[in-house]
Amino acid sequence: MALSQALLDELWDFGDPAGSEARLRTAAEAETDAATRAELATQVARALGLQERYADAEAVLSTTPITSAEAAVRVTLERGRLRNSAGDAGAAVGLFELAAEAAASAHLTFLHVDALHMLAIADPARSAEWTACALDVLEGTTDPRTLRWTVSLHNNAGWAHHEAGRTDEAVSEFEKARDAAIRWGTPQQVRWADEALAEVRPAG
Repeated sequence: MALSQALLDELWDFGDPAGSEARLRTAAEAETDAATRAELATQVARALGLQERYADAEAVLSTTPITSAEAAVRVTLERGRLRNSAGDAGAAVGLFELAAEAAASAHLTFLHVDALHMLAIADPARSAEWTACALDVLEGTTDPRTLRWTVSLHNNAGWAHHEAGRTDEAVSEFEKARDAAIRWGTPQQVRWADEALAEVRPAG
């Protein structure tokens, strides 16, 4: 049984990785399905990584059994996030590519887009290419929670354009992020898009 994104949304608070770790550990300990328990373990590792406890996170991933295609992709994906957070973008890119390929082969759209979104972050020289790939993958889904990735993809592209001095392109991407946030995202994502637009739009 695959881990539901709805459950993960309840357990995760990215602004409180320590609290998220505690909730994820409790959920994993209570879970009777081995495949779901393995996926939860990868999220414990992610929470540890956000606390910069990289060795602890790797220890969790090293002992996580590969009980499903989802668990295999998540282990690779979280190893990539750990490498990227630790400053080893080269290793991270290779892991994200493996995760994207495995997710695509297993038709795991949400995780496929997650891996492509991480590639756009870790591989800035090809960021536009990876973002375009992720948006192409999303064209094939109608699931609102998966389509929420559109918000992050356009938001990240907007900041990349802004940092490169491409104001018109940045505004366009943030407008797309706002539209996607209204359709599939959260009120907070709408606010973030509004704040980004206020920051990058030329005065006058």
